[in-house]
Amino acid sequence: MSTRESGYLIGAAAEMAGMHPQTLRVYERRGLVRPKRTAGNTRVYSEADIRLLRRIQELSDEGLNLTGIERILHLERRLERAERRIDGLRRELQETVEEHRRAVVQMRAARGELVRVTQRSTALVPRRESIIVRMRLRGDG
Repeated sequence: MSTRESGYLIGAAAEMAGMHPQTLRVYERRGLVRPKRTAGNTRVYSEADIRLLRRIQELSDEGLNLTGIERILHLERRLERAERRIDGLRRELQETVEEHRRAVVQMRAARGELVRVTQRSTALVPRRESIIVRMRLRGDG
């Protein structure tokens, strides 16, 4: 008997994964899969458990023993965590770069306002003076 809402009982899960129910019990004892339990202590396998069992079967079909399967599953979990972390860091970097770009644009705009150049002519050579220098000379800054 199985129900999609709460999960699959061991017989249905074993059939879906292409295994014998006793194999699922062995995998549970080894810690490869951890089905939920009902109040009556009946194993209930989720969709994720079924996917994991199929992955285990696939690795077993490739000739790996349980120790090898455990190692590969452990490494795959580590890889998934690392990839999620990399994605998070990539998003964080993109946000930081965008913040810095906006800050640079604002600083350039502010610099354009503060360092506006004025032209004062002399007899021989036109002279340019920064607005900041003029403000200091007048005592404004």
